[in-house]
Amino acid sequence: MTIPRSLRNLLRLSLLVATLHIMFGAFVRISGSGMGCGDNWPKCAGSWFPPMSQPTLVIEWTHRLLAVVLITTIAITSLVAWRLRAQEGVGTKGGVLKPTLIALGLVFTAAFFGAVTVWLGNAPAATVGHWFIAASLLATLTTALVRAGDFGGSTAGTGTAKLFRGAAAAAGLALVVLIFGGLTAKVVGANAVCPKFPLCPMFDLSPLIAPLVLVQMTHRVLAYLLFFHLFGLTMSSRKIATAPAAVRAVRVAFALALLQILVAGAMIGMHLPPAVRSLHQMVGVLLWISTVVMVLLARRSAPVEAAVPPSIAVLVARGGGA
Repeated sequence: MTIPRSLRNLLRLSLLVATLHIMFGAFVRISGSGMGCGDNWPKCAGSWFPPMSQPTLVIEWTHRLLAVVLITTIAITSLVAWRLRAQEGVGTKGGVLKPTLIALGLVFTAAFFGAVTVWLGNAPAATVGHWFIAASLLATLTTALVRAGDFGGSTAGTGTAKLFRGAAAAAGLALVVLIFGGLTAKVVGANAVCPKFPLCPMFDLSPLIAPLVLVQMTHRVLAYLLFFHLFGLTMSSRKIATAPAAVRAVRVAFALALLQILVAGAMIGMHLPPAVRSLHQMVGVLLWISTVVMVLLARRSAPVEAAVPPSIAVLVARGGGA
């Protein structure tokens, strides 16, 4: 399926800007800059162009500027897709128009939740909701690019129902790990409550410390489950020669999961330096995108009768269409 090069490049740019924006959002949290502009929105410290005298203000203002760039990029992409809707691969069934328009709705929803997060004083629940919408936006833009033929979408091949089910489970688990990672970074004390790796000391826990340990350990256990699930999926997909793109996506996802475990260990061992924490968040975002690619390619190559239990990841993929 061929779409105009200009539209394909706009989709690529949209995903790139969206990825940079969500990564920078993680840096905003890590640096404690979430309220750098005060409780003003959309203005910052009461002005559109405030004096750049405070590092936290500069970081938060830059994050908001990236949001404007993202909204503009996706809006232009949607407009171009709408104008080309009569072309094959754009407005036709399985084309890029639907996920592009969904992405446009999601980016405005994310902006609204960003405002809610500020108005609620950066409350953890609001932050997690904002994080979930951003992850859904990445998944939808990724869906559009797979439909356009990127990431191996033009050479789906023939896979198996088992590969599709395994990929869907991995994507759903990756999303939960991503959300819990944001929660762990946001809840005060949760990121530093477990100075050991790979597990936490589970004795002599005070009533104040126990909930923080629970948040941290839930994130870790889910991450370990994802790692071992992807390892098993990598091993079981080795002999599927008829769906090379999907198998390659599985291997990329497993490599990123392994890297994420190594970065997490280094982060704990080095006592949570901001640079390594930012790297941990960055790899987590890339891992989420890779699992979305994996489930989309596995779905395109799976037999018609393949079915999976409903999950968050599958719902996201179906919302944009695989």
